[in-house]
Amino acid sequence: MRATVYVRLKKEVLDPQGDAVKRALDTLGFQGVENVRIGKLIEIELTPEAAAAPDLEARLRKMADEMLANAVIEDYEVRVER
Repeated sequence: MRATVYVRLKKEVLDPQGDAVKRALDTLGFQGVENVRIGKLIEIELTPEAAAAPDLEARLRKMADEMLANAVIEDYEVRVER
């Protein structure tokens, strides 16, 4: 089983990397791009035992809170593929 954690900067946090990508897209002729935000995707492969845990979603959120995302400037979303 696989869990995916999507980590993105909070909307109120400036994203200089996203701004640089947007400018590069404009330079390359890709018109109509209004905004670009850069984030990260983390895929976690789980053992069958871990995947069957009743508190799996809570454990994944704890992983994100404590290590995968910086709660001060980032939001995250956890998805579990069953």
